[in-house]
Amino acid sequence: MTEPLIPPGETPPAEGSTSSAHQERPDGGLWEHPMFWISVIVLGAVLVSLFFVFRIFGF
Repeated sequence: MTEPLIPPGETPPAEGSTSSAHQERPDGGLWEHPMFWISVIVLGAVLVSLFFVFRIFGF
């Protein structure tokens, strides 16, 4: 049986993939969560700013 000709500019019908699915990576835990890193950065910035506030007002 011959395959039907596909007009130029049209996408041929898709066939199912014959490759196997990739293995999903395990969750990296705490190290891949951006809110952890944002909170570490914000906490560091607050501590540095408090250092200068205490130094200015002589506490």
